[in-house]
Amino acid sequence: MGKDGNKTVETNADVAAFLSAVEPPERREDAAQIAALMQAVSGQRPRLWGPSIVGFGSYHYRYDSGREGDSARIAFAPRKAELVLYLSGVSDADCAPLGKHRRGVGCLYIKRLSGVDMAVLEALIVQSWQHMAQTYPA
Repeated sequence: MGKDGNKTVETNADVAAFLSAVEPPERREDAAQIAALMQAVSGQRPRLWGPSIVGFGSYHYRYDSGREGDSARIAFAPRKAELVLYLSGVSDADCAPLGKHRRGVGCLYIKRLSGVDMAVLEALIVQSWQHMAQTYPA
């Protein structure tokens, strides 16, 4: 665990090596595409958070409960079954025109980028990046 008690902390691991080992090959290609898109939107280089989350930028949060820590502003994880994008400030309605996906709290799950509208996905990433900039100014 990190010094703030979080399990998922920023590391110095080699992001390129991590992405090149993603399986299956289609997920690896999709992960590389998402990494390039998030880097272009954020202007930040990718960092590995924990063993498997690729994040861009960081922010410090503090909850009313007193819990605090650091996290990536936008991030994704190339899981075996699907890509998980960690985006804040986007709604189900925002995601509706995306194509094949499912949503969780703060998460967007996509099996294949070929099944989604990339322009809509880029707009969602931009929206999340801007939301984080407003919510947690640098």
